[in-house]
This record gives sequence, C-alpha cells and structure tokens, in this order.
Amino acid sequence: GLHYSEEFPAGIKGHTFTFGSKSSTSGRLMPEYFIRQYFHSAPEKIFKRVGFSGDHSKTLALVQSGSYEVGALNYKVWENEFKAGNVDTTKVRIIWKTPPYPDYNWTIRGDVEETFGQGFIAKVQNVLLSLDNPDLLASFPRTRFVKADNSMYEPILQTAIAIGIIEH
Repeated sequence: GLHYSEEFPAGIKGHTFTFGSKSSTSGRLMPEYFIRQYFHSAPEKIFKRVGFSGDHSKTLALVQSGSYEVGALNYKVWENEFKAGNVDTTKVRIIWKTPPYPDYNWTIRGDVEETFGQGFIAKVQNVLLSLDNPDLLASFPRTRFVKADNSMYEPILQTAIAIGIIEH
C-alpha cells in the first residue's frame, strides 16, 4: 500500500484518483500541478480513473468508502474531520503533503491611494503582515499572513490554463 513520504508519492500511478471541486486551488489546481510536474503528463493518463467529488469532505468520504483509492484534499478539512471523529485511519491516511504555496489572497484596488493618500497600500500590507494576535488571526482563519506577489501564483495560473479553466 501507499504510506506517508516527504517525497512525491510515485506509487499513486495506476490507481483511481479523485480531486475535490474542479476549480478548487487546494482540491484540484495545486494537486494537479504537482502531478503534472512529477509525471510530465495529465492525470487522465496517469490514473486508472479520475473523478471530482465536488468538495474536500466528499473526497475524504469517497476514498474512505473505497470508491476511489487516492484523493486530494485541504489539510484543514482533514484536521477538522479527524477532530470530529470522521476519519477511519484503518481505511485512509495521509501519504504526502504539498509544499507551501500561496492560496487565498487579499487584494486592494489599484486606485485606492487616490482616495486615501500615498502610502495607503503599504500601510494596509504592514497591518496585515504584522498581525500576531492568535484570536484575531483565527477569525480569518489563518496563523499568519505572508507577503506575496503575482509571480508566486504562476503555478496556479499555468495549471488553470493547461486544464482549460482560464483561457490565455
């Protein structure tokens, strides 16, 4: 069987696989990005069957029930389902965790400094990046914010173009 590894799980090839929602970053785009990076091919050519569960909890349920052998889901969903007692570790287990990547972003209008003055964008960034109150951060829910730029989203963009979600 497949077991946890720090390395990409090459043994998933030939198994049945389900993503979450077709447009989910953590349930589709980034897992597909890493699959394509490793195998240099589309998932449909790698797996016996590819499905889309619609959401992370359903992915877990489908793998746990045996409908699919492997699935990709957000770690927060796994943690929440585990805490709720919905994970049977005799049937499912984590086999790999993706490296960190930018996911959710905060965006500000380009013309905001015309209204609020020069330096307003930097002030907003500094406030978000300096947040360290756990209770306040939990309301987002995040443990921290990190500075990102458009280039960090390139893998998501390229995968979305490759699978036809975004026209280029």
